[in-house]
Amino acid sequence: MNTKAEQNKGVSGADIGKLVLAAAVLIAGVFAYSWFSSDSRFPTSVRLVGVLVALVLSLAIAAFTGPGRRMREFLSESQFELRKVVWPTREETLKTTGIIIAVVIVLSLLLGLIDWLLKTVVFDWLLKIGS
Repeated sequence: MNTKAEQNKGVSGADIGKLVLAAAVLIAGVFAYSWFSSDSRFPTSVRLVGVLVALVLSLAIAAFTGPGRRMREFLSESQFELRKVVWPTREETLKTTGIIIAVVIVLSLLLGLIDWLLKTVVFDWLLKIGS
């Protein structure tokens, strides 16, 4: 658990301006992609590179805002926590998968037997008594 003091979660005016700029850059890249679609001087690959550049530029601008810094911190802490995970070996995974498959088969047979018994009791015994 993170023991750091909670920081102010408010978004400043400068952050809002940066986020608006990032959105404008991304929208401009998408608009340019569609605007130059009929121009034969700009093939699809060049227009796609333009959109990718706009995306990277807008992400870079957004990364220097308050929410962007918190996102980078969250991602770095998540990466640190993932290093602590102990992944199962191939043998453990195969054994666990086999056990789960066996349990599913046994339970499905058991539920099928219970369903057959209840159907037999209701249709063959209870409904024949009334007729």
